[in-house]
Amino acid sequence: MSIPKVTIITLNWNGKKDTIECLESLKQVTYPNYEILLVDNGSTDGSAELFREHYPGIKIVENEKNLGFTGGCNIGIKKAISDGADYILLLNNDVAVEPDFLDELISVAKKNENIGILGTKINYYDATDQIWAAGGFINYWICLVAYHGMDKRDTEKYSREKDVDFVSGCAMLIKAGLFQKNRLTG
Repeated sequence: MSIPKVTIITLNWNGKKDTIECLESLKQVTYPNYEILLVDNGSTDGSAELFREHYPGIKIVENEKNLGFTGGCNIGIKKAISDGADYILLLNNDVAVEPDFLDELISVAKKNENIGILGTKINYYDATDQIWAAGGFINYWICLVAYHGMDKRDTEKYSREKDVDFVSGCAMLIKAGLFQKNRLTG
C-alpha cells in the first residue's frame, strides 16, 4: 500500500522568528512522505533568503507582494497539486507541531475515504494544557459559531475523533482531490 504524499504549506510575511520555530518543529515530523512548501508573501525582512540558506530541503515560492492568506494559500495549493500531493496541510507559521501529528491525521483520513478535510486540536502556545480550538460548531437557531473546548483545560475528552461543523484554517488537512473535483485549481 502506498503512503500518501502530504505537502505542508505555510505562509510567511516578515515573520522569520515564528516561521523558523514552525520549520524546526516540522523537521521532527515522523510521517515518512511529506514535503514543506513555504510561500513567502513578499517579505522585505530577508526571510526568503534566510530560509533558502538554512532550510535547503524545503520548497520556497516567493510572491512579489503580500497576497494575503487566501492568495498565498492558493498559490501554494496549485504548486502542491502540480507536484503530485495527495493531501495538503495548511499550517499557520506561528504553529509548532508534535512529531506524530501528521501520522495521526493521515491515519484518520485513510479510515474513511469520504473525509475531505480534517482539523487538529490546537492548544495555546504559552499554555499548552489549555485548548484554543478542537473543531467548531454552528448553532443556526441562535446564530452562534464557536470552537469546541475554547479556553478549557485539555483533557482526554478533546483528544477523540469527532465530526465537527468546521475546522480552523490554522492547521487543516485537505484531500487534494477536493480541489481538482471542484476545479479550484484552474
